[in-house]
Amino acid sequence: MTNSSSSFVTPVLHMTGVTKAFAGVPALRGASIDVRPGEVHGLVGENGAGKSTLIKILAGIYARDAGSVVIGGTDAGTLTPADAHAAGIRFVHQELQLVPDMTVAENVWLGNEQSAGGVLRGRRMKTRVTEVLHDVLGIRLSPTRLVRDLGPAERKLVQVARALVDDDARLIVFDEPTAPLASAEAEQLLGIIGRLRDRGIASLYISHYLGEVTRICDRVTVLRGGLDVGRIDSVDADSGREMIRLMIGREIDDLYPARRPATTAEPVLRGRGLRVGAVVHGVDLDVRPGEILGVTGLLGSGASELAEALVGLHRHTGDLSLSGRRFRPSSPAAALEAGVVLVPRDRRHDGVVLDFSTQRNLTLSTLAEGTRAGLLDDAASRDRASELAERLDIRPRDTGVQTRLLSGGNQQKVVLGRSLAAGARVIVLDEPTVGVDIGAKQEIYRLLAELAASGTAVVVVSTDPAEVLGLSDRIVVLERGRVAHEVPTDGLTLEHLSALVTGSTADPRTEGDAA
Repeated sequence: MTNSSSSFVTPVLHMTGVTKAFAGVPALRGASIDVRPGEVHGLVGENGAGKSTLIKILAGIYARDAGSVVIGGTDAGTLTPADAHAAGIRFVHQELQLVPDMTVAENVWLGNEQSAGGVLRGRRMKTRVTEVLHDVLGIRLSPTRLVRDLGPAERKLVQVARALVDDDARLIVFDEPTAPLASAEAEQLLGIIGRLRDRGIASLYISHYLGEVTRICDRVTVLRGGLDVGRIDSVDADSGREMIRLMIGREIDDLYPARRPATTAEPVLRGRGLRVGAVVHGVDLDVRPGEILGVTGLLGSGASELAEALVGLHRHTGDLSLSGRRFRPSSPAAALEAGVVLVPRDRRHDGVVLDFSTQRNLTLSTLAEGTRAGLLDDAASRDRASELAERLDIRPRDTGVQTRLLSGGNQQKVVLGRSLAAGARVIVLDEPTVGVDIGAKQEIYRLLAELAASGTAVVVVSTDPAEVLGLSDRIVVLERGRVAHEVPTDGLTLEHLSALVTGSTADPRTEGDAA
């Protein structure tokens, strides 16, 4: 992307030499960034690089230890959330901060309601919300709809409308805005950010999806280890590799592990005619020990519902067997006892207990093994958790740390570690690297390859074609709940896989395999 903004224009935001430490551990070590009016500025870095800390300082949630924050040429001094808002800084957070049982208009104005004589100006508020949604964002969405009835993309746009409704926004911070969205929905949001740029509103765009960063951003600042280690002033389609090099301090030539020889072992998990509600229709599935099976498809393909049915989260019909014996788990706990584990898509809500320590989360599935005379053996549990933290390179190594303080990539490693501790025969992962930085992705991919090499059957459900192709030995493509293609990855290109997923071509090698 290019932007005509001159380098002499006063930045809407200029943070210089910002430092912050927690309990003596530095999170920021002199980070700097500047954002010009009307530009989309990318902020990238691995999990733990300091992005979240920098943004929370800007939001007034954390007080910086040193450094300066200048907004629109004015030194912000000691920032509070109210100060940041008054200065025109707005935030669209990764996690939806909406009230489901309130309307769109009520959520947009929440905390900033308009009133006269103590009476809410409801009609005026609705009219303004409609103006923002239609004229600024270019979408048609009724302000009277309840948020609980909206899809993920519509909810995200309600967050954007909230940032714009008072017409005072100078800079909007987008924190992983497309993480919960399907591809088409992400495209819509990127288009809206472009519209904001055209209106002179600056955006600070934080994302692990480097393809999006290279498409939408004018400039990019890269953080590593709490420092800004580089800035790319002219972003183009080839800038992703330079971002990766700056982010991790080395080149990544092989993000994905080397392929394993194809296995001919009998399936450990076999499904025939599997149906899940009105979403999955007659799917046949074979999962062999020692292989990684990729399952992919567009939004609504039924891939996630199929994964959840394998561990008893959804009722299914059809035949499912585990090592030749009928397998119909009534719950994830029953599936775990049989050796089948799901690593869920939403790790923060479904994968870990955020207020538990890393140690407790790592050993939740093996509590019975860590007892003496019916009491928990904390020393044995601590040793077991420390071994897993070392093997998975969980940072920090101190397993007494509260899990909510870990980065997204390290939280995901904790979920994987619990599966390892349980000795699972089949591990099903639903979108295993959503919101995870490039370095942590590489480590997760390495771990999955090691699990397969040790004889574990691995199922990866992902809507990222590159991830599915890079990891898998075979790929099942679902389309509207049915198997459209089943293909080996040997010789398969990313372009061809993308065409199969979108239904724009048939694979002549596998037309007979389509169900």
